[in-house]
Amino acid sequence: MSNEALVTHHNTPTLPPSPSHSRSGVRLFLLAPVVLCLVGAVTLFLRAQESKKLAVTTHTLQAEPVSVIHPQSGAPNSDLALPGTIEAYSDSPIYARTSGYVAHWYADIGTHVRQDQLLAVIESPEVDQELSQARASLSQVQANLTLASITAKRYQGLIGTNAVSQQDVDQNNQNLEAQKANLQAANANVSRLQQMQGFERVVAPFNGIITQRRTDIGDLVNAGNGGATFELFRISKIDTVRIFVPVPESYSEQISNGLKATLELTALPGKQFQGSVVRSSHSIDSASHTLLTEIDVPNPSGQLMPGAYAEVHLRASTPIPSLIIPSGAVLYQAAGPQVAIVTNKNEIALKKVALGRDFGNTVEITSGISESDAVVASPPDYLVDGMRVEVQTQNSGAQN
Repeated sequence: MSNEALVTHHNTPTLPPSPSHSRSGVRLFLLAPVVLCLVGAVTLFLRAQESKKLAVTTHTLQAEPVSVIHPQSGAPNSDLALPGTIEAYSDSPIYARTSGYVAHWYADIGTHVRQDQLLAVIESPEVDQELSQARASLSQVQANLTLASITAKRYQGLIGTNAVSQQDVDQNNQNLEAQKANLQAANANVSRLQQMQGFERVVAPFNGIITQRRTDIGDLVNAGNGGATFELFRISKIDTVRIFVPVPESYSEQISNGLKATLELTALPGKQFQGSVVRSSHSIDSASHTLLTEIDVPNPSGQLMPGAYAEVHLRASTPIPSLIIPSGAVLYQAAGPQVAIVTNKNEIALKKVALGRDFGNTVEITSGISESDAVVASPPDYLVDGMRVEVQTQNSGAQN
């Protein structure tokens, strides 16, 4: 190789590192601490898991002292308390059925009345005059009927002598039938007006108590059967009252006619009223999932007033046989509520249970354990399946 070539190679400038190589170095420099932190976290997690397993193993190898109880059978009947509102057995508005002016009224609010008792009198001169006219028309129709009957008989007797034609006989017979029809129409019109005149006397439709009076002497009333304008009185029958209660769907099969119920009112503390179920809707409400049930309660003294709030107690049979254990015997874990059972080998067996009603110190178990199981009364959270235990004491069981 010549000297010129060597000089040319020696003078070739050195290129600086590319930007991509610089960025890769920075990334590696920043990534290293993150990797170290992740490795440290994984190491700490693994050590914690090993420590936990070691603790569980230690507890498993050791006989854990526990006390056990035996579940008690739940009550076959439950006191189902439900809210309700008292309603009158019958509640009806009383309307004016004839037009006129109120001449007198004889019953105010709170008045106990009997069926057909006079409540008010309405003066209706138009109806009176129409009735007089109808009676006069009835007398006129009766006279025409008498004449038509005599004429028809006379023509029927003359037909044999050929003194009259058959057409005349037929016409008189038809006139007789027409007069009979007119008499029926006149009688119907008189009867209608007599009933309208009878409506001038407003009477009670049934035994009850007047709860509203919406009229006074001199009021102009119009015949009608709807709207507050025509309502004169409101009457309620309260010798027996109704209470409608929504029974939960889980108890709907236990509701039957004749089921006894007890009624309590906050306004009458210490008093109870006895009633019974008389009917139900036989349909579960899709919104509330309840069965609408009617309970009738005798109310001869009138102490129970419509509209009052009441609490209804039903002695319904428990739909599902249940067991009662202390509330502290239930373990609430990720798998759901569980109960620790001591087996014949003095080992723990965790059983999933279905909870029913919570009574505070005790809880209802509807499935998962039996009455013969030995339940750990106060199980610690670290109990696991297969852990050896030593039974210290045995109690007679939980109290409902």
